[in-house]
Parts: sequence; C-alpha cells; structure tokens
Amino acid sequence: MTIVKIENVRVLDPIQKTDSVKTVYLENGKLVAETANVTESIDGQGKWLMPTMVDLCARLREPGQQQHGTLKSEGRAARENGILHVFTPPDSKPIVQDNGALIHGLVEKAMLDGGIYLEVIGAQTQGLKGNQPANMAGLKKGGCTAVSNANAPFADDDVVLRTLEYAAGLDMTVVFYAEEHQIAKDGCVHEGFIASRQGLPMIPALAETIAIAKYLLMIEATGVKAHFGLLSCGASVELIKIAKDKGLKVTCDVAMHQLHLTEQLIDGFNSLAHVRPPLRSDNDKQLLRQGLKDGVIDAICTHHEPLSSSAKLAPFAETLPGMTAFDTYIPLGVQLIQEGLFEPLAWVEKVTLAAAKVANMVERWQDEAGWVLLDPELEWTLSKDAILSQGKNTPLLGQRLKGKVIQVFTA
Repeated sequence: MTIVKIENVRVLDPIQKTDSVKTVYLENGKLVAETANVTESIDGQGKWLMPTMVDLCARLREPGQQQHGTLKSEGRAARENGILHVFTPPDSKPIVQDNGALIHGLVEKAMLDGGIYLEVIGAQTQGLKGNQPANMAGLKKGGCTAVSNANAPFADDDVVLRTLEYAAGLDMTVVFYAEEHQIAKDGCVHEGFIASRQGLPMIPALAETIAIAKYLLMIEATGVKAHFGLLSCGASVELIKIAKDKGLKVTCDVAMHQLHLTEQLIDGFNSLAHVRPPLRSDNDKQLLRQGLKDGVIDAICTHHEPLSSSAKLAPFAETLPGMTAFDTYIPLGVQLIQEGLFEPLAWVEKVTLAAAKVANMVERWQDEAGWVLLDPELEWTLSKDAILSQGKNTPLLGQRLKGKVIQVFTA
C-alpha cells in the first residue's frame, strides 16, 4: 500500500468546484483522509494538483499504422502527460471499429500495453464507405457509446439521415468532424493569402460551416444526440450557439493547437503545420477562444496524431496531416491561463469534467480518474528527445514551454 502526502499544493477540483492550497493524501490515485501511514512525502509548494484528463479526440495509430505509433507508445505518452481516458476516431487501417466484437480486444490491449482507458468511437457506416449504416446495435453491445464516419464522406445525405435515425433509436451519440467534401476536395490548407501565394490547394471555412449547418438541420429532424469535434472556424461557433439556444442536443470541442497556432505557420511550406482541419486565421483563433470562454465550446481535446518523420518529407500537399500533441497539452493549457483566457480551475474543467460530460461518463470518470501533479512555472525545451510520443511531428519543436507534469497518481 502506497500513501502519498503532498503538502502545500494548489488543488484544482472541478467536481467540488474548489481551488485551494492544502495538504492532501493519495492512496492508489484517490484522495483519502489524513493518515499516519504515509510512505512518500512531496513538497507541493508552487505546484498544482488536478484530476487526470479526458481527451475527446486522439489517433493512436494501432491497429495498422504502427510505423507512426502504437497503443504502448502513445498510451504511455498520454498517461505520463496526465491523460487517462482517450477517445479515438474509427479510422484505423484496417478499419475494425465497425465490428463490436473486435472493439473489446482493442480496449483491453490499450490498458495492458499503454495503461489508458481507450474509448473507441464506432464506425457510422460499414467500413466507413458511406453507403450502408454500420451495425450500431452490435457496436453498442461491444461498448461503443458513439459513432462517427470520421473524415470519410457519405455517399449521399439520405445515408446520413438513416444513420442518425438508427443512432437516435439506440440513444447513441453521433460525432461529426464536419467538412463538406465537394468544397474541400483535395485542399490541405486554409483559404487565404499565404496559401494563394504558395499555390497550395485550399480548404475554405465554408467547407466546415456548410457541413455543420446541414447536419444541424438533420439533428433537429431526428432528435439524435450529436457532437461536433475539432471546430476550426469562428463562424462554426456561431452556428453551434444558435443550435444550443434552440435546445438541440449538441456539444462541441476544439483542438488545443487551434487556440494557439494559425495559418502563418504554413509559410515556407512547413509540413509540420499540415493538419486537418487546417490551421485557420488569427480571427478564427480569437473567436474560438471566445467561444470556449463563453461556454459555447464545451471542451478542449488534443487532436493528437503521431506520424513518422518520413510522413512529413514529401511536398507539402502530399504529406500526411497531423500533429503530435500529448506532450504539449499541459504547457499550452498553462499558456491560456497566463494569457488571461481562463482562471486555472476553469481550464481544468474544460479538459476533465466538461469532456467527461460530453462523453456521458462523469460517474465512470470519477471512479477511474487519478490525479496529476504539475509545475506551471517549470520551463523546458520541446526537443525530440523530450517528446514521449513516438511521433515527433510538431511545429513547436525547439520552443521554450512553461508547465510540465511532475507525477501522475493512478490506481
């Protein structure tokens, strides 16, 4: 039995809505009453203690793409950066998330290899081909609470409607990563001056907002619960706000990097800044931040996508989109606080309790969550060696960051 005593630590507890400096005792990742049976003492002066985080979107690359990342490498990176529950889209290669019988094995392997609770989002259509609804009843039996077609297009809108009706009947959430493929086509960057000057194919903001507007009408007609992941445009925030004001059962999240980085980073054909949805304008970034502060955007996710170095070596438009993000999640969150967007407790809520509410797993999260000890003032350099993820693909390489996890306490 290990009982850890942490003295003079700032405890940020979104469940109790408390922010206070005190001495706490942890046994197997749980807060316990004061005891004399302490096996380890830690000076928490200047440090924060918060619950382990819930990530609503991360690709771990296994099964099928182990050259980029594995459940072991990415699970370890998530856990040691304070993220214990990880939701992954259903677009592994090969696609196994349309078969409820295979999902349980993935979940078990993620805990065994990486020490994380993997939350698998099921496929909305068979093989993500967009033609026929997947066996959602079987997926629910296999443990899925949500389905998505990830970034794959639907054959037509009738398929979308049928899958929404099917999901509504099973009380499952449908997750949209909204993009109108006829508009986005083969684009890879935000439509703007920098993309035009460099001659890169573009993805206009309309590709996202038109898709959201269309899906919201279908959500209203079917009554399904829906979540919009990875918002990238300021206008998208306005559409979600209108839907919420109307009483639609919708939630949304934003990737941490969209709150900090903009299209400026693609200048010089920097493929490390190639992500999808693309980095947008500074105005979009500011509107996303405001939407988060106002509560229109429910939660922040990592949108972690590890890639091998070779995946970023081709000409920009031919490189794979994605950014490693587990290792920068805490420092970029601390930066939001330092820039005045949030008080610490409000930020903690966005990456823990709010995400658990979106996933309808508050009670389970409380039961399974541990605690994260972090130093918000610790400065460090983001080097390839410092990144725990197998993927080193981030445009933040070489930058000095502030804020780092010191220790994670779990069962």
